[in-house]
Amino acid sequence: MRKLFVIVALCLGVGVAAAQEARPLSRGQSLYLPIYSHMLYGNIGRSGAASKVLLSALVSIRNTDGKRPLRVTSARYYETQGRFLREYVPTPVVLPPFGTHELFVELHDESGGSGANFLIKWEAEAAVNPPLVEALHANMDSGKAVILTTQAVPVLAE
Repeated sequence: MRKLFVIVALCLGVGVAAAQEARPLSRGQSLYLPIYSHMLYGNIGRSGAASKVLLSALVSIRNTDGKRPLRVTSARYYETQGRFLREYVPTPVVLPPFGTHELFVELHDESGGSGANFLIKWEAEAAVNPPLVEALHANMDSGKAVILTTQAVPVLAE
């Protein structure tokens, strides 16, 4: 019986260790979010290139703080070679507690390429829980579905 208790306790301990820790409060950050305008798949064909499927991207910026608002000040979209393409948040957007702001890169917009990205900047008057920023990429044409997600990471930026 004692051996069983130790095994169960070890398993529970592993589950707790794998849980994500709370992120420290912040008054602002720059976040790097990978975006895939397209995805290569299959084999290299006679043309010398792999097949390509176009993807749309729904960017979700979620205020995870239940008490305080935050302000998204910029969402700059860059292509694979790092060239700036456009600003998706031309004027600051205030997100109320638990509020969400969405951006959308259309399926036919291949300008970013497979290495596209957003640099998203946000700020708050007081320290808040940092936002959760993700992108849902999808293509559901021809009876097939390709769906994947990416998540932003904080970066040091000017």
